[in-house]
Amino acid sequence: MDAFYASVEQLDNPDLKGKPIAVGGGGPRGVVSAASYEARKFGVRSAMASALAIRKCPDLIFVKPRFSRYKEISLKIRSIFLEYTDLVEPLSLDEAFLDVSLNQHGHSSATEIAQEIRDKILQETGLTASAGISINKFMAKIASDINKPNGQKTIKPKEVIPFLERLPIYKFFGVGKATAKRMNSWGIYNGYQLKQHGLEFLIQNFGKSGTHFYNIVRGIQNSPVRPNRERKSVGAERTYPDNLKSDKEILEKARWICEEIQKRLLSIGTKGRTITLKIKFSDFQQQTRSKTLNEAIDDEDQIYEIVKELVDQEEIKKSVRLVGVSLSNLENEQRQEEETITKKDSQLKLEF
Repeated sequence: MDAFYASVEQLDNPDLKGKPIAVGGGGPRGVVSAASYEARKFGVRSAMASALAIRKCPDLIFVKPRFSRYKEISLKIRSIFLEYTDLVEPLSLDEAFLDVSLNQHGHSSATEIAQEIRDKILQETGLTASAGISINKFMAKIASDINKPNGQKTIKPKEVIPFLERLPIYKFFGVGKATAKRMNSWGIYNGYQLKQHGLEFLIQNFGKSGTHFYNIVRGIQNSPVRPNRERKSVGAERTYPDNLKSDKEILEKARWICEEIQKRLLSIGTKGRTITLKIKFSDFQQQTRSKTLNEAIDDEDQIYEIVKELVDQEEIKKSVRLVGVSLSNLENEQRQEEETITKKDSQLKLEF
């Protein structure tokens, strides 16, 4: 979806159309959750501190998020996807992978399906979407950003390698700012230059990610679209208007977070073995501490006791602006086996 949260707000409130808006908190500690395209022209981006966003765009309008509304529309969009394929892997409320390899409606191409889905989303929700069509999830994801907003891009099999060789290195999945800087130091600025380095070199310098970089630049990614993609973690965090200056204050705030996590764990029927404490200091430096248990837990008091241990591990010498807690190594109480989706012999593979 195109600037999903912001677009929903502009849809529901016509007075906001054409104006630079940000969904999120506009206070001194606020963070932008989403920005309209009008705001993006000024350099406003999601995850940006609200104070910085206002400096970039003095006329920026802040709107409080309404996640229940976003979820309502997301489910409507999901139902449209399911008219075309059972293989839908949601990534978030506004994004999903669809495997349309099997032709369920007699379309001539996957490109045609993408156009039809986008038209249907616009007709039924009043919102625009963009799409990417290609041979695997990585390529489709890259393609979906090329003609945003309200566009689509197909990268055919024969076009994949030339496309990847031209692709700037920072656009490769898994290449963050630090990794891009290291690659740049070796003269790697695009896919072609990355391809000149062998598997041994990449593993030596990037560990397990080296294998990923070696494969992805050659168009190799065998990860299937998973309709029942398992949740990896459950967590909650909060940024505070006033810095926390003692362990006692941190633990007081952590109690509420542990209570919230218990609610989320119970709502989805899962427990976790690894508890991670996340602390962001007033200078924006971040630290995480973790502990893994022999048995999975979902009880607020048990989670809180582990958080207390993690806080006590090392003296916190700087004031704190954010505290977060998460549980991973989840064990679902009611694991559902992935269904094997069978199709009739008459269903044909699609062209691009």
